[in-house]
Amino acid sequence: MTPSVDDLRLVLAIVEHGSIGAAARALRVAQPSASQRLSSIERRCGARLFERDTTGARPTPAGAELGRQAAHIIGHLERAYATASAASEARPPRVGTFVSLSPAVFPALERCLDREVLAVVDHGPALIEQVAEGSLDAAVVAVAEQVTLPRLVRVHALGEDTLVTLRRRDVAPLGRGRRALAGRRVVYSTYDRMGPVLHERLERLRARPQQGPTLPTTIAYARAGDCIAVLPRSAIAHQLRDDEVIEPLPVRVTLRLSVVTGRAPDPDLVSSIPALRRALGVGRAQPRASSA
Repeated sequence: MTPSVDDLRLVLAIVEHGSIGAAARALRVAQPSASQRLSSIERRCGARLFERDTTGARPTPAGAELGRQAAHIIGHLERAYATASAASEARPPRVGTFVSLSPAVFPALERCLDREVLAVVDHGPALIEQVAEGSLDAAVVAVAEQVTLPRLVRVHALGEDTLVTLRRRDVAPLGRGRRALAGRRVVYSTYDRMGPVLHERLERLRARPQQGPTLPTTIAYARAGDCIAVLPRSAIAHQLRDDEVIEPLPVRVTLRLSVVTGRAPDPDLVSSIPALRRALGVGRAQPRASSA
């Protein structure tokens, strides 16, 4: 049976202080409780650990050995946080995101942290699994609300991104109202899994929607001048050219960006979230309306 930390602390305290009473006072527990715990430890060890009399408690060979083991184990435990902190400071955090957002996320995060980041690019669900496994410290994703999350992760709201239109200035501007995109070829891309829903909404606006194979390809279509692109604002805001215009969609469509971490996240990563939100130009996530 594995001894508890409290068991080991009691044995070590009795060895160091020479009596159960003195050990109990040092540990801030009642002496009867300490005596009962020691008896339980001895039963589980199958050996008498201390010779007790009116003058105190002296360790038997078994007690002396358990005391040495307790000192060794507790010493390691007391250094665990300091060792983990030192390791965190020595190793750059490993952070992942998906390819479409990576040009904006990684430089912005390094500026927010004022340190290097080990960058990993993958799909959202794969990144979340890597966080759960411990191979990533954090992941910036857009699908945290659309997948089943492992129990070993925490989700921190990063912000709410808005889908916008992108066109060249020499391309005819959007019309007005619900027919703003009537008859127009619209190529769209998004970060999350709402593609089919977006396609349907664009059809309702009388557009001719087409899903772009990748977000950079969608931008390239718009820059070629033969269509309007629909995409997240954060995907284009930092690389908008002088001859390009971004405008809101006739209907508001948003997606949520999240930072997924382990259960005990790097505090610097968590505290950097507000600055990262501002750097990406996304709004604070609003509460979802109840479906009840």
